[in-house]
Amino acid sequence: KLIGVSIHYFSKIKVGIFKMKGALKVNDNIHIKGHTTDFKQKVISMQVNHKPVEIAKKGQEVGFLIKKKVRNNDKVYKI
Repeated sequence: KLIGVSIHYFSKIKVGIFKMKGALKVNDNIHIKGHTTDFKQKVISMQVNHKPVEIAKKGQEVGFLIKKKVRNNDKVYKI
């Protein structure tokens, strides 16, 4: 199920920023897929406005550590 789209990636700290189209919780497993991106991982922690959160809601911009580079408009699916 599509729950978000990537809007920015900070390569030095390996953090992706995603615009949420659905809810996401810490410890959820996600699949990030795009033109050249395709990997799965578990969400270990998330931040909204530089503050830790347990749940990201639809419409929020959330950042979390990711294990590979993501590009703008890569899709995030909950698995």
